[in-house]
Amino acid sequence: MFVGWSPRGPTDQALRLNSFSDYERDYGGLDQGSLLGYSIKHFFDNGGSDAYVVRVAGTDGARISPADAEFQIALAAAFVTGGAAERIDLFNLMCVPALVGGATIAIMQRRARERRAFLIVDCAEIDTTATVVGSLAGNTGADVANSAFYFPWVEAPDPLQQNALRAFPPCGFVAGVIARTDASRGVWRVPAGIAADLIGASRPTIPIGDTEQGQLNPHAINCLRSFPNFRTVVFGARTLAGNDISGSEWKFIPVRRTALFLEESISRGTTWAVFEPNGEPLWAQLRLSVGAFMQKLFVQGTFAGATPVTAYFVRCDATTTTQADIDRGVVNIVVGFAPLKPAEFVILTIQQTAGSTPA
Repeated sequence: MFVGWSPRGPTDQALRLNSFSDYERDYGGLDQGSLLGYSIKHFFDNGGSDAYVVRVAGTDGARISPADAEFQIALAAAFVTGGAAERIDLFNLMCVPALVGGATIAIMQRRARERRAFLIVDCAEIDTTATVVGSLAGNTGADVANSAFYFPWVEAPDPLQQNALRAFPPCGFVAGVIARTDASRGVWRVPAGIAADLIGASRPTIPIGDTEQGQLNPHAINCLRSFPNFRTVVFGARTLAGNDISGSEWKFIPVRRTALFLEESISRGTTWAVFEPNGEPLWAQLRLSVGAFMQKLFVQGTFAGATPVTAYFVRCDATTTTQADIDRGVVNIVVGFAPLKPAEFVILTIQQTAGSTPA
């Protein structure tokens, strides 16, 4: 889901798009005064196939930017009961191109948690390797595990300026890479590395080398880098809870997004249990149904562990659903899984055999 100002389109509902042509038809296409259209184009160019757009606008449709108080008020209103974003049935990524500022980011992180979605946070265009760590200070509230931060901005051709290079926020590119990875390899795979190239990008606005990467990565800053013989790529996979000090179980993006995927899928897949008698027969059916779902994912390589017993468990019985729960009409399903974690650093141990003097 993308939120921002566009030249036209409804502000009272979100429209679902399957291509950038849909955006041009419904929202007016690219506009030099707004980064929304560019980010959506970058999303589809990089493998995205399905997106909702929430248009926010000023009085009489006037252009507003993420730095404007009016924009932030409209953004918050889109997520209240009955708001355009709140009426979307399902989305799993959230992008507000070029949105910075701790208070508003914290609101969006909370909305992401409430919707079991994941927020892609842009750094400020003016951020440098010296200042970007300080920029995280306002982006690390209670719901940071459902968000990730990317640095720096990206230079890419601007079709409205005869393809002259212009700086753009990372979120559209990154959302496309994540969507592409989800479709080809699964939500549990890491949307980073040499295969996570930014199609249409020329280069990061700031070159990042191994030294800078080593300094920024422990702070949960996901870098965009260029390598010889490769395009610009995503070279980080940490959530904003993933700094080395916090030690969060949600350190890595694919681990957190796998958990969100499981929560949403199981929640939707067990709605049939509503109004069923809350006892062992129901619990057994739920164990069977959820267990079959988890086994299918295990076969696909979603979890660590060589056997189902070491990869996941499903519990739904008198230990998870007490009499008090039954009296309240609640049934509890407890699911655990062994996550696949990315190998951020590959350590090689090389042993040489010293030559010996022939006898």
